[in-house]
Amino acid sequence: MPLTEAGIHAAALRLIDADGVEALTMRKLATALDANPMSLYHHVPNKEAVLHGVARMVGAEFRTVTLEDAPWQERVRLLATDFRALAHRHPRLMAYSFGQPDFIQPDDPFWTALTAIVGAAGVPQAEVPEIAALMVAVVIGVLTAELNGSLHQWSHLKPPGPAADEAGPKDADLAGPDEDRMFRLALDTLITGLDSRLAAERDSRGDGR
Repeated sequence: MPLTEAGIHAAALRLIDADGVEALTMRKLATALDANPMSLYHHVPNKEAVLHGVARMVGAEFRTVTLEDAPWQERVRLLATDFRALAHRHPRLMAYSFGQPDFIQPDDPFWTALTAIVGAAGVPQAEVPEIAALMVAVVIGVLTAELNGSLHQWSHLKPPGPAADEAGPKDADLAGPDEDRMFRLALDTLITGLDSRLAAERDSRGDGR
């Protein structure tokens, strides 16, 4: 089968899902494609370009249910939950991608949907990118902690003091956090904060809307 850029990215994603970004090399990729390593460079210049291409490919496949008539709060929850599902389908790739400043692009389906929802919530158009960027930062921060195990580790930290020492670990503590519940809590906090800000701005204008 002839080599193509799309085929290279698809093969790279399979390798990343199996062994992680660090284990990906151009030689391993060529082996997986049954190709000469040098032939890959006719389609992609280096590993970094492959990783960018894989991230774009996965990002372009992001899909969410559109609820145009639903309250913006519900639309945000659904969008973030679908994005989380994508992250857990490709955890090793997404953990790497979350650390790249250019991971979110203006034409990404996730960003396009989020900015539309933020605008529909009543955020002034000039502030939409800033608010959306903060929401992305919160969601990605929580997901990063999930994917790299930090959330599980932090959930075992005890506050200092005799009471904490006497309590000892419980079975629930050893099992780690309910990450689904914690993700919902993060979203609720984010949404409540924006809702309160918008309500305060409406009150200051005296329009009550």
